[in-house]
Amino acid sequence: MDHTRHQGATLRYRLRRALHRHRRLLACLLFCAAAGVAVEAVVGDEPASTPVVGAVRDLASGTVLSEADLAILDFPEGTLVEGMFDDAGQVVGQQLATPLGRGSPVYETALVGEGLLTGTPPGTVAVPLRPADPATVQLLTPGQLVDVVLSTGDSYDATAESAVLARAVAVLWTDTGASGGTWPGADPDGGLVVVAAGAADAAALAGSSSSGEVHLVLTSGP
Repeated sequence: MDHTRHQGATLRYRLRRALHRHRRLLACLLFCAAAGVAVEAVVGDEPASTPVVGAVRDLASGTVLSEADLAILDFPEGTLVEGMFDDAGQVVGQQLATPLGRGSPVYETALVGEGLLTGTPPGTVAVPLRPADPATVQLLTPGQLVDVVLSTGDSYDATAESAVLARAVAVLWTDTGASGGTWPGADPDGGLVVVAAGAADAAALAGSSSSGEVHLVLTSGP
């Protein structure tokens, strides 16, 4: 019995000495373990992600998208919005209506076409116009509002007259002719402006370029 008690006392003594000798190391290990548990509790599981087509570099407005411009990027599901794409083949060959930053997803509303009318009132259509002064196009950017004015006559053979065809229509897209792409179905000469117009304004704007000189005047609203 005495021998057993002696062995037990010796073991407890050695354990106390080991704990005392390595107390700082043990304290550090316990602190790290506690910190790890705290971080895991705050961060939680990694959020689920969804593959989305995005830009691999900064892309200018008017860029015709190629496979080299695009990549499949993982976006958290909570940040996804309608109008994104999951296959690069869906957008290759289409043209950007707005600039796109590196790492940004490609939205339907960023492409030349029907997506530009997203959110507009029912019946709104995209109407292409060719201003009499091509330099006007350089001053316009998507989102600006313009009044469309038609000038007829030359003050020599016919009286010069001007009429406002539409007021405060939004610019959807502009083409300076230097981007390598154009509005679907339009000639590639450049100098084209596409505006969003309601049914009544669209009827007045249709064929306006062949009726006289079209001028676009920047405005702040209706």
